[in-house]
Amino acid sequence: QVQLVESGGGLVQPGGSLRLSCAFSGRLFSIRTMGWHRRAPGKQRELVATITSSGSTSYVDSVKGRFTISRINAKNTVYLQMNSLRPDDTAVYYCNTRQIGGNMDYWGQGTQVTVSS
Repeated sequence: QVQLVESGGGLVQPGGSLRLSCAFSGRLFSIRTMGWHRRAPGKQRELVATITSSGSTSYVDSVKGRFTISRINAKNTVYLQMNSLRPDDTAVYYCNTRQIGGNMDYWGQGTQVTVSS
């Protein structure tokens, strides 16, 4: 059984930084692609960043150059470093991975990020 627990959200001023963490429990973390998604008020969920087992990363255009996804396999943890935060980054951020060999998606409970002065 896979469990994902996000932490690190909070209130930050525009231009500030936060680092989100996602603790994974279950099997085979090191071979999984991990992702961060977000859902802003009144909007659909959006894929923000992904990182493969080999460390290849991808980002939605709106966060390129500001956000960095990383992982430490020895800690079963994936991170999202968010710099130069803007009010439109305000959202609940979710960690995600997919069932190996299947189509089931696993989600954490989410962590709120609010960017406001």
